[in-house]
This record gives sequence, C-alpha cells and structure tokens, in this order.
Amino acid sequence: MFWYQQPPRNGLKLIVSSSTWSQNSYEDGYSEAKFEVNREGSNYVLMTIKNVTSKDAATYFCAASDH
Repeated sequence: MFWYQQPPRNGLKLIVSSSTWSQNSYEDGYSEAKFEVNREGSNYVLMTIKNVTSKDAATYFCAASDH
C-alpha cells in the first residue's frame, strides 16, 4: 500500500509505503510521528494524520499493489 499527498497546485508526493512483509518505509520529510499507518489485516490499511495543521491541507491518495 502506498500513501501520497498532493498539496494544492503541486504534484503527488509519496509519504509512506507499507507491506505485510516489511516495516513501513517513510520518505524524507515524513515520519510515523505525523503519519501513522496501521494495517488491520491483509486488505485494510489506515493512515492517520496526527496534530493536523493548515500545512497539512492537501488531497491524500492511497494505491495498492498485489506484488
């Protein structure tokens, strides 16, 4: 599972990738302290944005891969 952020008037930025076989992998500038990812089973993943501020205003997307 991949989580992306798209701030207004900007392109997509990868936040974190998550899989059943490895730990969550965060991109530079993003951390679990802010973007917490919980896997609730093989088909359900939840990302929570903590301590939301106006700087977090964006559209967020998730994408899945079966690889």
